Amino acid sequence: MKVLVTAKRVVDFNVNIRVLSDNTGVDLNNVKMSVNPFDEIAIEEAVRLKEAGKVEEVIVVSVGTSACQEQIRTALALGADRGILVETEEEMQPLGIARLLNAIVEKESPGLVILGKQAIDGDNSQTGPMLAAIAGMSQATFASQLEVGDGTATVTREVDGGLETITVKLPAVITTDLRLNEPRYASLPNIMKARRKQVDIYTPEDLAVDVAPRIKTLKVEPPPVRQAGVIVETVEELVDKLKNEAKVIT
Repeated sequence: MKVLVTAKRVVDFNVNIRVLSDNTGVDLNNVKMSVNPFDEIAIEEAVRLKEAGKVEEVIVVSVGTSACQEQIRTALALGADRGILVETEEEMQPLGIARLLNAIVEKESPGLVILGKQAIDGDNSQTGPMLAAIAGMSQATFASQLEVGDGTATVTREVDGGLETITVKLPAVITTDLRLNEPRYASLPNIMKARRKQVDIYTPEDLAVDVAPRIKTLKVEPPPVRQAGVIVETVEELVDKLKNEAKVIT
């Protein structure tokens, strides 16, 4: 069985985001980029399934500019077997990505597709469910535990009320939550080996997929500067400020 995983290129989570002076987007000049942390969890889970003998091949997919090859090589160094880049200069949105991933699914016929539950740039949490709907596959989102059996996957999901355990038929789409695993670090020998692993490159046109954006970003602004707090001496003073200044109580 093949497993398909994703590796989205995002601004590293340690970087302080800066907005462009014309408010058209985020400043990416000389900014460290990395694999989306939730996708790192997906890659780690796929590699563990391979090490356990549950799957035979792990394929990592990224969608974006040619610079995304860096994130694909990172995933290959972590244990993925080969990579696929869908190269495009278009601004990618969840529906377009889901359609491209569906085209790759049709080519590769994986038994399992594992994605991060969300990307830390858009925080949409849409691509996985959209892919499952387009491909007609079972889905289990926000997975904190995954067990693959004979033709099924048992997934413990994190939901508002606690934990939910479900069983889905394969092929299926799984999206990963934080507690599923702790991703490993790539060793230097594996980084060197990753340079020789196969990476296939397609374009949306090659896959006959329209990825034109459906949503236009009008303006990007940084959040307002948070005002400094004050120390109050008494409960009465606190209540007075909450009532008359913050107006959160009446």
